[in-house]
Amino acid sequence: MADREFAAAPGSETPGAPVAATRATPYAWYALGILFLVYVLNFIDRQIITILAPDLKRDLGLDDADIGFLYGTAFAVFYALFGVPLGRLADAWHRVRLLTVGLSVWSAMTALSGLATGKLQLSAARMGVGVGEATAGPAAYSLISDLFPKHMRATALAIYSAGLYFGGGISLMIGGFIVQGWNRTWPGGGPFGLVGWQAAFMAVGIPGLLLAAWVATLKEPVRGLVDGVPTKPSPTPFKGFFEELYAIIPPFTLLAAMSRGGRALAINLAVAALLALGALAMIRVTGAALQWWCIAFGYYAVFSWASSLRSRDAPAFHLIWGSRAFITTILGYGTVAFMSYASSAFAPVYALEVLGEDPATVGFWVGGMGALAGFLGVILGGRMSDWLRQRSEAGRLLVVMFGLLAPIVPIVIAFTTKPEPGSADFIRFTAFASLAGLLASSALGAAAATTQDLVLPRMRGTATATFFLSTTLVGLALGPYMAGQVSAMTHSLSTGVLSTLAIVPFGLAMLVIAYRRVPAAAANVVERARAAGEAI
Repeated sequence: MADREFAAAPGSETPGAPVAATRATPYAWYALGILFLVYVLNFIDRQIITILAPDLKRDLGLDDADIGFLYGTAFAVFYALFGVPLGRLADAWHRVRLLTVGLSVWSAMTALSGLATGKLQLSAARMGVGVGEATAGPAAYSLISDLFPKHMRATALAIYSAGLYFGGGISLMIGGFIVQGWNRTWPGGGPFGLVGWQAAFMAVGIPGLLLAAWVATLKEPVRGLVDGVPTKPSPTPFKGFFEELYAIIPPFTLLAAMSRGGRALAINLAVAALLALGALAMIRVTGAALQWWCIAFGYYAVFSWASSLRSRDAPAFHLIWGSRAFITTILGYGTVAFMSYASSAFAPVYALEVLGEDPATVGFWVGGMGALAGFLGVILGGRMSDWLRQRSEAGRLLVVMFGLLAPIVPIVIAFTTKPEPGSADFIRFTAFASLAGLLASSALGAAAATTQDLVLPRMRGTATATFFLSTTLVGLALGPYMAGQVSAMTHSLSTGVLSTLAIVPFGLAMLVIAYRRVPAAAANVVERARAAGEAI
């Protein structure tokens, strides 16, 4: 431990020796509150497109497959890819500064979405939102893990993650009220010629710049101190960031592979060719060229990055990509996200177009109930997973399995609700859609905390970025698109959303494997890191 530098967290006394913390400080809870607000805004900016979908379809000539692409793939691929180098930067640089810059970027790009005049422009803005938001997960997860002791980490991450559901719900309320009120007041366009959906994008984007100024006042905690293993700041924080950027962005990925030898280059080219062929096959079936080229681009980039990480940081690769416990955990949760993102993306659209409700009503009830349900689910799931974790190292994964299986019946009931004159069809839909969200949200804190337990403190940002690769490239990039594409092909939004339930058997198999492997993997983190070359 001679190469470690011990320092106190902000506001605490410098310890004489590194001792793991047993409770969280008041400042930790204050910082968590601000990070919660950041995540609320994160999902307001991300989710608002769903309540605006009918207006976007009308004004920009889009269909449900396009909405699934804009909500999911256009955002998710760039969110996932830039999350990798930004995750590495979160492991080495000032996380508060990183989060401040990212928040400013995604807020500005959300506001610019209101100026889009077509699918390509809106896609570009959504990609920009994805790049900015890629800073939030790695920076916030790493900060929270250094503010709260291990036995409280799932609860703290669950509270932070509850911002997802508050933000998603509030976005529907804000979007619904603005678009309906604006269009009623100015049917032909209001100030500067803006219509309702344009005003809504700007109304949720601009306040983020003010929140960024508040985030900048947070203090940076010492890495690993809460676990009793404080770690020196990196003398070259941006070196790893540019290495990751070089390793994940084509065509630089080819040069990175070439530097590792002819065999590595041949494998890299072979994977690129296979993904290109797969994309061409899917384009032939669906006609959605932009969707599948983005997916192929994303998957190829991730493969290139993981291959490069193996030679640049063997311990991190070994504990993340080389761990079956880690990979099956994130893939298992990715299937929960696959279903959850699809149903949340099209719940407002279903209520608007199938059940015939107005935007303000849908925003208030679907958004409000969804926010409450998601908050309760993620908090209760986090608390239950911490309780189960005390009894079994893999106990948290039982909550993830519950989050995969329990929402199935409510989703089926909600998305088979038909409009009937004089009936309570909208109430029934809202109740069961919210229940599905409550049950699915219970898995998030449990899955996130499990991944953090499987790596060393210096790897937490990279581990978080990898976790989000699954939630985005499996869940967000494919779930909403599949629902929208099937809907466009069958002319049935119900069929589209219900088709995503086909992912359940795969997800359950992954989680069963993870449940069996996590105990041994968590117990031997340090030993496995040393075996891979970590200097501890």
